Amino acid sequence: MWWPVPAEAALAGVWLGAGGAADALDRVELTGSPLLLPSPFLVTPAATATIAAATLAVAELAGVPGPVRLDTVHASAAVRCERYVSIVGVAPPAMWDAVAGDYRAADGWIRLHTNYAQHRDPALAVLGAPPEREAVAAAVRTWKADELEAAVVGAGGCAAALRSHDEWLEHEHGRHVGDRPLVAVERLGDAPPSGVGASGDAPLSGLRVLDLTRVFAGPVATRFLAGWGADVLRVEAPAFDELELLFIEVGFGKRSCALDLRRDEHRAAFEALVAAADVVVHGYRPGALRGLGYGPDALAALRPGLVVAGLSAYGATGPWAERRGFDSLVQMSTGIAAEGAAVAGADQPVPLPCQLLDHATGYLVAMGALRALQRETTEGGSWNVTLSLARTAKWLDGLGRDEEAFARPPPDLADADQWCLTSPTAWGDVRHLGPPGAIGPLRPAWRRPPSRPGTDPPEWR
Repeated sequence: MWWPVPAEAALAGVWLGAGGAADALDRVELTGSPLLLPSPFLVTPAATATIAAATLAVAELAGVPGPVRLDTVHASAAVRCERYVSIVGVAPPAMWDAVAGDYRAADGWIRLHTNYAQHRDPALAVLGAPPEREAVAAAVRTWKADELEAAVVGAGGCAAALRSHDEWLEHEHGRHVGDRPLVAVERLGDAPPSGVGASGDAPLSGLRVLDLTRVFAGPVATRFLAGWGADVLRVEAPAFDELELLFIEVGFGKRSCALDLRRDEHRAAFEALVAAADVVVHGYRPGALRGLGYGPDALAALRPGLVVAGLSAYGATGPWAERRGFDSLVQMSTGIAAEGAAVAGADQPVPLPCQLLDHATGYLVAMGALRALQRETTEGGSWNVTLSLARTAKWLDGLGRDEEAFARPPPDLADADQWCLTSPTAWGDVRHLGPPGAIGPLRPAWRRPPSRPGTDPPEWR
């Protein structure tokens, strides 16, 4: 039996791996059941560890005394927060495009991610099928899974063939990802310490965070920072087709402006924002932001002492570095969905009971950025923090297994209702899950509703 790692040990591994002091872990108080969400993977410990690590990083940077507290029920709900959000009185929309999902290929399974037109159209073109599920299924059955994956990805779409755990470990990119740190931090250049710290009534008040991310990991990171008082400004790309309810869910605490970084006047506004920021968080594929002239070095040149935190699906280096991806695809690639199927006795992929790779990576991004800021305040310098969903999957794999996950009754997360809020927004009243964790008597709180996309000026408050 592969004994599971408890949340406390998972937290210690994350915190110490990011350079945190061992004695800081004595401040953390975790309560609740250690195994809640049904999966052979340790979803609840992973959720608890990553949220606790990010919260501990807030306490450390801001110098807030008192214990860091987190309940595992709240943590388990937080990594499923999109299931709790709704516009009061409005029927919830479908979270997935009609074509998106798992399909049986000639020799296995493949998942197509088609929530966005720019990803759906290439997949349909490769398959020669209309946007109808039965037609797509018939076309997929004529392909081998890995060949279809390569064709869709090569055409600019998003797809992932189902791989086993061992197949991923033997895969060239799987081996490469496994050799990378979970949270990679590198110094970009010299700069004097700036003394970034709290300057208001919340631990991260005065911290300016520029958010260049899309669903879902990056927005989770910046929403977490907003919950502890950071001024978070999202930069929306023109005409980006975002699912409205998800935009609302991860938009709490943030403002939103629109800039086209291909236009000179918008580039000037963007550079002014960077020059006055403390942290830039981006979810661009490796090389994409650099292609616009804004790689980490260029950003740090605009603002010496800046922390740049970047995340991607498959990592910043390696043969799949430029591959588009999402949580559900990475679960297929890395053996998670295959192992879920084997343990459940199912004849189709069985993913995690939530988009854990997105959520866990989001909290790790927040922790990594705060840890880099901590170093900036003492050592100076500009810093680059990089993470990937695939590396988070490797970390999850290493935590062990819950062999009785599907034998236990489904968890009752109704207790999460105690953390649900109803907030007025531009879309109407929205019911949603409140932010998890506490530091002494302080709890995170989003101090503003989400803005409609691109409706705020591109300036700091």
